[in-house]
Formats: sequence, structure tokens, C-alpha cells
Amino acid sequence: MTLDELLRSRRSVRSFRPDPPPDEVVERLIELAVTAPSASNKQPWRFVVVKRPEVIAAMAGAVREAAATVAEHVPPDSQEAFAAYGDYFTRFEGAPVVIAPIFRGHTVLSNLVAPSLPAELHEAVVALERDSGLVGASLALMSLLLAAHDAGLGASAMTGPLLAARRLKEILGVPASWGIVALVALGYAAGEPRPTERKAGSKVTRWIR
Repeated sequence: MTLDELLRSRRSVRSFRPDPPPDEVVERLIELAVTAPSASNKQPWRFVVVKRPEVIAAMAGAVREAAATVAEHVPPDSQEAFAAYGDYFTRFEGAPVVIAPIFRGHTVLSNLVAPSLPAELHEAVVALERDSGLVGASLALMSLLLAAHDAGLGASAMTGPLLAARRLKEILGVPASWGIVALVALGYAAGEPRPTERKAGSKVTRWIR
């Protein structure tokens, strides 16, 4: 496929066949993912690949528990909407492989500036360093999704499970200084997802000429 075809034909897949893709295929996807750019080429990413069913089940249980707690604080007139939305948070448990791309902030500038730096700029430095890691890992995540599609696999990136981010980090052995970008459900698609509507580029673009 051309890049144009690859981008336009990729779909988020949430229903999978039980047979997992070979380990070497997953390794190849990650090799392609890490070609992504990152601030100062720090490559602030790691990938936790989970195939063990009981671990995936534990992750889904943690997310379900967190969602149930949130539901207790949702007003009655919004319960139905939250239930429909929250149902997506654990869709990864049906995938034979779940990948957790993790990231760490790029702490350089904060080590160079003095405490006398104005508070507004200090906040900007903190946000810049945190977000540079997140953006870099997100670029690698997108490359992973495109590589999976090109390899004939289905995948979806889910941020809803991050309601249980702290517990997920414990289950996966992620260090406290690292964050989880998303959970990626990966496998052979059980069906062909229907295309979803996208806003036209002209509707989301503002030119300053």
C-alpha cells in the first residue's frame, strides 16, 4: 500500500480471533515503531508486551474496578451514558496480545535553570519536559498501529483503561517515574470494522497567512 492508502484504510479493531500473532511479528512492529522521532532523540519509550491471559484478565479487572468507582460518582441521569462509554474501557481483554507503550519525561532544561526562574516559566518547563516524552511515545504508538495494519493485523489504542493507571503500572511492573501512553489491543481481526466518519481537513484547519 502507498502511505495514503495505509492511512486511509486503517481502522481501530476491537474484536479479535483467539490465535495470537507470532512473537517475531510483534517484535518487527516494535522495530518499526521505534523509528519515530523524539525530542533530542531521547527515545523516551519502552513497550510492555503482554500475552499471558491471566495478566490481561488482571488488567481488565483493575480497569473494571476503577470504572465502577467512577460510576458511583456519576449523577443518575448520566449513568446510562457512562455505562455505554465505560464499556469500551475493557475491550482489550478480548485481544490475544496487549501492548503498553510507556514513556518518561525529558528532563534536561529543569536541571539547568535556577530556582529564581519565574513561576510561569517553571510551569512551562515542567509541562514541556513531561509532554515531550508523551508526544515522542505517541508518535511511536502511531507508527506501531500503522505497521500492524500493514502486516495484516488489527489493533486499537485505548486511553480509557488509564483510569486504573496506577494499578496497571503495578501489574506490569512499570517504574513510578514512567507513565503509560495507552493500551494497544493487538491480534488478527475477527471482522472488518466499518469506516467511521472523519471531519474534513478544511473543518479543522485555521491558516495564519
